[in-house]
Order: sequence, then structure tokens, then C-alpha cells
Amino acid sequence: MFLNHITILNYRNIAECDLIFSPKINCFLGNNGMGKTNLLDAIYYLSFCKSHLNSADNQIIKHDADFFMIQGEYVICEKTENVYCGVKRRRKKQFMRNKKDYERLADHIGFVPLVLVSPADSALIAEGSDERRRFMDIVISQYDRKYLDNLMIYNSLLQNRNALLKNSEKIDDTILEILEDKLCAVAEPIFDCRKNFIDAFIPVFRDFYDKIAICTKGEMVEEIETVDLQYISHLQQNTTLKEQFLQTRERDKILGFTTHGIHKDDLKMTLQNFPLKNTGSQGQNKTFVVAMKFAQFVFLKNVSKKTPILLLDDLFDKLDTERVTKIVELISQNDFGQIFITDTNKEHLNKILSKTKIESKIFFVENGKVE
Repeated sequence: MFLNHITILNYRNIAECDLIFSPKINCFLGNNGMGKTNLLDAIYYLSFCKSHLNSADNQIIKHDADFFMIQGEYVICEKTENVYCGVKRRRKKQFMRNKKDYERLADHIGFVPLVLVSPADSALIAEGSDERRRFMDIVISQYDRKYLDNLMIYNSLLQNRNALLKNSEKIDDTILEILEDKLCAVAEPIFDCRKNFIDAFIPVFRDFYDKIAICTKGEMVEEIETVDLQYISHLQQNTTLKEQFLQTRERDKILGFTTHGIHKDDLKMTLQNFPLKNTGSQGQNKTFVVAMKFAQFVFLKNVSKKTPILLLDDLFDKLDTERVTKIVELISQNDFGQIFITDTNKEHLNKILSKTKIESKIFFVENGKVE
């Protein structure tokens, strides 16, 4: 599977571009702020029906325009598939596959599996649990439609319960109980999917971390850094979620929000058995995240039977030469399909490409114009 052709109009600082890509490696070269990441984001948008950079569609439209449009031509299982997205200010977005509108945008998720590695991934380590839940949700939603449906239902019910809890008037416990029963009904399958995913994901993640982080001196191999991920959820407690809702109901009324549930799930990240956030260097943190994303790639490939598109935005920042070399060796293998890379240094990029010996194209980006 690969993206053969893309047409973009008025997307962030890109006024217009029409590009034909290599099915293997494509590089966007240019100084910072020129639009390289915006190109990756347009490709991301065609997979997820939204931007990775900004959740507000109106703010993605080029400041002097009234709309943006992205159209991609994919080759999937030797068949041409066209995906179109158009957004006008103050209008509902239009998303089509082969000129046919989707009834729900959620039905498109997973059709074009994609993995993005970007500097923003540092939030997986530095920020709160919502970032790590989002990581799980992005992966699982691309191959399990029922999971995505349950997640949307859960979030809607949670919003309703929180709205009731915030109501200053007398709260009807009967309505709360009905909402809690419905929340429990969809929370269980969400928990099961996340647990099964993490159990299968961890060995692949560790393997990638070892391959990137392992260093050699002569014929001696230095000590391998021990890394781990642990899934943490209220549903792992001895009491049921229904019982937890009942136990915390009065406290939730005071606070005005729901304190227990799968919306509080987290991933505990450790290095050498210590919290990664407190002990990891910049290089170790970057390696940890890259290993997670490469494991995500392999996991999606295995379950979807499609080779995801891989976007690498400023991948080699904060990594030493040896780790960069290991990553280049990994992406040069046949396991990976179409790859998009951004970089600011032409010599650095040429050095990377010379090691891969794979078909590639370089696009030069300046002030939103691409050649």
C-alpha cells in the first residue's frame, strides 16, 4: 500500500501543490517553518479525518482563503483508491472515498493505516495520562471498528454524567445510575481490548528498543537498557467499576466530574525499573518513543494485513550517530513500506539515503512551495 499522488490547496501555509511520490522513501527538505511538517500533516489528515497539529479545521485553512482541499490517490492491493477531503469555513467537512461520501467519518479510520513519529511524541512521556490513552486509542481504532464505536459511546456517556455532576441543582441519582450502567457496559470491552493490545505490544516494543539502543565497542556489547510498559486501569481493582461508581458518587458530586473509569487508564513507562520521566536522557526518551512507534507499525501491519504509511518528522533530532545508524538500518528492511521523512540538512539527508540504497525522491520546501 502506498500514496501515489496528492493534491493540496490552501492547507496551512501550502497554497497549492501537486505531487507524485515514490512508493518507497520520500524526503521533504527545507529550513524550519517552511511547510515540511504541514505536508506530513496533510497526509495524516487523509488517514484520520483530522489534523495532528490542530483540532480546529477552520484554523487549518490558509489565512487568506475560504477553504482547504486534500485529495490522495492510493494504491492498495494493486487497486487505485481515491480519498478526498474538503473543508469550507463554517461548513461541515466533506470526506469521500472514490467519490462517495462517508455516512460517518469513523468508518474511514483504519482504511489507510498510518504511523507518525514527530517531536510532539515527547508528550507521551512528559504529559499526563490522556496522551498515553490517545496512543492506545489511535492504534486500536485503526484495526478494531467496534472498539472505536464503544469509545465514542463511552465518551458521550461520560460527558453526560459529568454535566449532571456539575449541575448545581439536586442531582437525580436514578439518572446517574442509568448512565453508570451504560458506562460499565462499554468500559469492559474497551478495557479488554487495551489489555490484549498492550500484552501483545510489549515484546515487539522491547525488541525495537534493544535494536536501536544496543551499542558495541569492538566485539563487546554494552549492557542493554531495560525498558518496560505497564497498563494501569481502575478495572484491574478487586471491586467492579459499578461498585467504584457507587463508592465515589458523593465525592464526584463535590468535584463535579467522574473520578473512576477507563478514561483514567494509563501506561507506566520505566527505564532500568525507574520511571522514564524522571531518569531518561533526551536520547533515551526519544529512543523509547521511536521504539513504541515502530512497534505500533509492526502491530498494525500484522493485524490489518496492510503495510502502514510511515511519517518521520524530524526523527533524528536528539539522537547520537550510533542510534541514528540503527534506525536507518531498521527502516531499510523490507518490513517497512512507504516512508516520508523531513529534514533541514541536505548533507545529513544524503548520508542517510546513501545507507538505505532504496528508491527515493527528495522534495524541496520553501515558504509553502514544493519542488
